[in-house]
Amino acid sequence: MDLSSIKDAYRRYARHYDTVFGPVFAAGRRMAVQRVNTRPGQRILEVGVGTGLSLPDYRDDARVTGIDVSPEMLQVARRRVEALGLAHVEGLVEMDGECLGFPDDHFDAVVAMYVASVVPHPDRLMAEMQRVCAPGGDVLVINHFASTHPLVRRAERALRPLSRLVGFRTDMELDSLPELPDLHRVSVEPANLFGYWKLVHYRNGAMPLGEGGGVPEVQPVDQPG
Repeated sequence: MDLSSIKDAYRRYARHYDTVFGPVFAAGRRMAVQRVNTRPGQRILEVGVGTGLSLPDYRDDARVTGIDVSPEMLQVARRRVEALGLAHVEGLVEMDGECLGFPDDHFDAVVAMYVASVVPHPDRLMAEMQRVCAPGGDVLVINHFASTHPLVRRAERALRPLSRLVGFRTDMELDSLPELPDLHRVSVEPANLFGYWKLVHYRNGAMPLGEGGGVPEVQPVDQPG
């Protein structure tokens, strides 16, 4: 994957993204927003905001900034914000998630929905998300990760040569998300149909007593097809 192929793919998707992908990813989007947007006045960054499908789900008293590398997707998101009067959206900015133009500790929470398998360097993405997240804040990733089902896993690997065309890696492993100092994985849970997509929840900085290593990860059952 490289930035040019990603932009090309989402230039093609922009016009039809909501129709094709909106219903498929809806449950995961709602789940992520519910988890990340729990207190009034939170400053939240959404990395890879796309056409802004998730923006109406945030609380009215949130302060949301969305970034994306695709200007075509952002055009759709801006029209959505204007049409729905989403005053809690503070900005929609063309920006690379691997090089965020925000100061350290700037956001109370950072969320990336269906982005980790798109960016060229997931380790850089995660490091930047942690950097701009305040200590004690939440970092959430929703993504497809390689299946544990043998048939599905083989199919995902067979499709890997098409990654540049479709705009994402089909066989990204959950373990390929880096383990960063002081970014603690709280849980892994199914987020969509059959657990094919998963929500990975991190806490930035020191963990309160009773959280962290003792929290079991939820392992969804993979289904063929």
